[in-house]
Amino acid sequence: MPATAAPDAVHTQTPAPPGADFRALHRDDPQIAEILLGELARQSDSLQLIAAENFTSPAVLAALGSSLANKYAEGYPGARHHGGCELVDAAERIAIERAAALFGAEHANVQPHSGSSAVLAAYAALLKPGDTVLAMGLPYGGHLTHGSPANFSGRWFDFVGYGVDAETGLIDYDQIRTLARAHRPKAIVCGSISYPRHPDYAAFRELADEAGAYLIADAAHPMGLIAGGAAPSPVPYADVVCATTHKVLRGPRGGMILCGAELAERIDRAVFPFTQGGAQMHTIAAKAVAFGEAATPAFSAYAHQVVANARVLADALAAGGCTVLTGGTDTHLISADTAPLGVDGKVARGRLAAAGIVLDTCALPYGDGRGIRLGTAAVTTQGMREPEMARIAELFTAAMREESEGAGKIRTEVRELAGRFPPYQG
Repeated sequence: MPATAAPDAVHTQTPAPPGADFRALHRDDPQIAEILLGELARQSDSLQLIAAENFTSPAVLAALGSSLANKYAEGYPGARHHGGCELVDAAERIAIERAAALFGAEHANVQPHSGSSAVLAAYAALLKPGDTVLAMGLPYGGHLTHGSPANFSGRWFDFVGYGVDAETGLIDYDQIRTLARAHRPKAIVCGSISYPRHPDYAAFRELADEAGAYLIADAAHPMGLIAGGAAPSPVPYADVVCATTHKVLRGPRGGMILCGAELAERIDRAVFPFTQGGAQMHTIAAKAVAFGEAATPAFSAYAHQVVANARVLADALAAGGCTVLTGGTDTHLISADTAPLGVDGKVARGRLAAAGIVLDTCALPYGDGRGIRLGTAAVTTQGMREPEMARIAELFTAAMREESEGAGKIRTEVRELAGRFPPYQG
């Protein structure tokens, strides 16, 4: 089926030809240059449905590759441990101001290197080793920082996991209340890596107040939707909000923390000097660019299109035989069980990868094996809309039913669809 043209409000990418810096790299280190070119080709001729990935703008990429990468800047604007920080101070102040304004927060810290770094700093600011924390259990979509024994969170704190209703797949708030009353946690964490519905932040706030606990929102996945007005914000309810700056927000890989003025100093000291050293100033400048882009009407249109695409894709996958968890999605995320198609998530991921459809696996609440997790942020950035989502679902279902015979034809069709919507022109 023919691809539809994307309106300017959604597809905002501009030409990004390789410049002098890339030519220098190709001359001085052709081995790495070829890897970069190969990765760009991979991203361009396959469908990127990993829920945590997106395509940054050329402006964000320019900031990442700028001279700010050379600057050491331990500390905060106006209080650095190194000289020559006047300009990077200005860049960080802009990033802070834009983030606070974008999300309506009293304070923003833009230095965390990742979402996990942001969560670590939030725990360091509010908790002591051994404190009890209530968070979504890993089998139900909790993140590694929500109590995995392989992670600092599970080694340093006493995590109690809450789950979802076995029939609906929705968060069981009554269970959380029961667990909070029994364990009296120091903090409650709301957030997930595979839950496709909006958390009820007001309900979480009430539960935290009843338990005398801090409320920490891990909003890494929905933060871009929140910026675009396509998802509710945890900022009015949570004591601390942790997030990434990539995913739907479409910025550089990194983290951020939002909080009220009363916790600002504790959060800042937990980031530096407690958990991190020098800030990555090129990344902070790129975050400032992304925050500026996210404050535009074009980004709001993009965020709403991401959700519209996800809902169409979820319905089409269900019609094709998948069991879509929670019966659909409110966000960019879709979690599904491919068992009705005769394969588990791991086998599905392999068959889809062979067809050029790239996605992740995820845990299945109350189920055996693994399911799949996919998202629509990247393909929406490319300009794809509802008709393309329906076509992706057709290709998805066809790939599930092909072990080898016919796989080449599907791969060709995927490459043809992706080629109509290049992430970068030029």
